[in-house]
Amino acid sequence: MRVVDLISAPYRLLAIGVLLAALVGGSAASAWRVQDWRYGRQLEQQARLRAEALNQLTLASAAQQRVEQGKRLALEQRLSASEQTRYRALSDAQRDQGRLRDRLATADLRLSVLLDTTDSASGIAVSAATTTGGLVHGATRAQLDPAHAQRIIGITDAGDQGLIALAACQAYAKEVSTPK
Repeated sequence: MRVVDLISAPYRLLAIGVLLAALVGGSAASAWRVQDWRYGRQLEQQARLRAEALNQLTLASAAQQRVEQGKRLALEQRLSASEQTRYRALSDAQRDQGRLRDRLATADLRLSVLLDTTDSASGIAVSAATTTGGLVHGATRAQLDPAHAQRIIGITDAGDQGLIALAACQAYAKEVSTPK
């Protein structure tokens, strides 16, 4: 008698089912391994592509930042040159005003104004003739008191400083608003 004959038919079916389940389970496990390997490769490739994209974005951002820093440095240099020019103009104007004040104070220089000899509304008759001892020829002039002259020079000094500051502000606004 053979061993196969000893095993009854239901047990044979059970044995064949267990054998088939083992084969199917083994093949399913290997299918899962293959699928895991494929997905692993896909995830690895996606991670590599993402890293490359991030690297390219970082490089582009760094290049843009260098460009912007270059523009900012150029603007700062232009503004510094403008500030130096404004400072030079301001100090020159202050020096000239100081010299003028000193000359007025020492009576080395006198300020005078032109008189309108044709103004009939004021009721003051001014002679158009100059004296024979005067050095000024031409229109009639009146000398200003030195204290008034000093105040006038102070006003013109403040005006000059204001004009220089205005020109500096305009130059600054132009530099900042003009795209380069």
